[in-house]
Amino acid sequence: MDKLEVLRKCDMFRALDEKQLKVVEKMCTTEVLEPGAIVCKQEVVGGKLYVIEEGLVGIILEVGPLSQRQVQSASNFEVFGWSSMIEPFTCTATVKAIEKTKVLAFEGQEVHGLCVSNPAIGCRVHSGLARVIAERLRHAYNQLLGVTSQI
Repeated sequence: MDKLEVLRKCDMFRALDEKQLKVVEKMCTTEVLEPGAIVCKQEVVGGKLYVIEEGLVGIILEVGPLSQRQVQSASNFEVFGWSSMIEPFTCTATVKAIEKTKVLAFEGQEVHGLCVSNPAIGCRVHSGLARVIAERLRHAYNQLLGVTSQI
């Protein structure tokens, strides 16, 4: 699958027109993540934004020095590492490849710069990002309700 097709299927970039998608496409590289690889580390500043072409990653919260919990996962056409493009550019969770995963990788601050310098792209990308975050929160609330209803 080519990069443009992957970006078209990603909620974060879906609203971009063809010309805008081509601008974004030039910013990414293809990477392959091996199972077990730590891709993002909670509380680390900087990093990359990733769109999964094919594969699966776990989103893990580190709740203490010796305690971590996988709270969600992301798979085909989903995005992770988005905190690398939003100030203060600090990763909010650790992400670990669960299986061999092919991704499009962006320098987070480069995407941030594009959004600032090109408001038309920035508005659509941030709107898509808001959709992604809202969906993740909804899933987190559903998990929480499931846990508390069993107590």
